[in-house]
Amino acid sequence: MAEAALELVGVDAFYGEVQALRGLSLRLERGEVLCLLGRNGAGKTTALKAIMGLVAVRAGAIGKDGRDITRLPAHEIPKTGIGYVPQGRRLFSELTVAENLEIGLMTRKKGEETRAAVLDLFPVLRERLSQRSGTLSGGEQQMLAMARALCLEPDVLLLDEPTEGLMPSMIGRIRDAVSGLRDKGVSVVLVEQRVEAALSLADRVAFIENGQNRETLAAAAVRADPARLRRYVGVG
Repeated sequence: MAEAALELVGVDAFYGEVQALRGLSLRLERGEVLCLLGRNGAGKTTALKAIMGLVAVRAGAIGKDGRDITRLPAHEIPKTGIGYVPQGRRLFSELTVAENLEIGLMTRKKGEETRAAVLDLFPVLRERLSQRSGTLSGGEQQMLAMARALCLEPDVLLLDEPTEGLMPSMIGRIRDAVSGLRDKGVSVVLVEQRVEAALSLADRVAFIENGQNRETLAAAAVRADPARLRRYVGVG
């Protein structure tokens, strides 16, 4: 089997003394979109935070391109080529669009060519470069959060609820952007509450429950038989 873009094997993760992940195993293939589905509190966001070194991993291993990154400090993880767009965007609201992008570029010492390519993906941001990011619309802020992550030139991108609170037209643009990244060979882990949006993008779906991956299926199989959506997500 080919080496995974990203792999979690038997990961236990904790917030203080509260265990949030219990032997979680996931495998992200190169150039695929893997969607994590499950109820609130199932461990989806924690899985992304564990990858990024933001919660304590006490057992198991996390590997990227065959390299063990489990114990790397959080500030080193983006340098391995993993971009992260957290829920709620977490922009520097007092800084301009250009300054937020510059922070992303600095992480892996990328330059104008990278910035131009990112702005080609989100052309509306080119018109807003001097605007404070806190004054952007919700959809534009989400685009900026994604753009800042892409300034790393990541080959793995973690997206946590990218369509939350957005209008349908903006959801479509975010979906197109993710699809375009996959076409460029970026591997994506997507946490998404909107099941339709998730299934329209995903190659495979991992159902997360109580901090464990109960099963991983092709998205087409989930669309054909929604029983698991009812079981793990409560819809379908």
